[in-house]
Amino acid sequence: MKKGFYLISKVAFVSIFMLTVSCSDDDNETETIIETVIVDSSLPNGDLTVVSAGSFVAENGTPTAGTVEVGTDTDSSNFVHFGSDFTTELGTGTVGIFLSTSSVYTPDPGNGNPELMLIGNVSANGEKFIKLTEAPDAKYTHIILWCATANIPFGNAELN
Repeated sequence: MKKGFYLISKVAFVSIFMLTVSCSDDDNETETIIETVIVDSSLPNGDLTVVSAGSFVAENGTPTAGTVEVGTDTDSSNFVHFGSDFTTELGTGTVGIFLSTSSVYTPDPGNGNPELMLIGNVSANGEKFIKLTEAPDAKYTHIILWCATANIPFGNAELN
């Protein structure tokens, strides 16, 4: 019993000694500060080179307006950029953002929606970036804002 108590006491003493030595505040030591920089990969790196752009046309009495651009950043990543002037109706729920081959929302789920490509959802007015997995096909000439709740378009922008 005494032997076990002696061993525990010895371990405790060595641990306290090591903590005291390793936590000393010596003015002669140089302190290293490591700064963590978080890179948001959903935002463009560097400048966005605009490939096409357009202005939204409101539909169905919504306040949809503003500019949209499609482009690539310094790392050749593809983005859709909604300008700070972008606004639409937000009170109905989710508004889907689609690349489209025309200004008309033409779903064809039985054939994989060849005329549409969902790229995101609107959750707020103002500037927004949507990172695309690849460059959009040249057949997509418009961006459509589609409200699934009301089953109506809120607006579209022709990309030139």
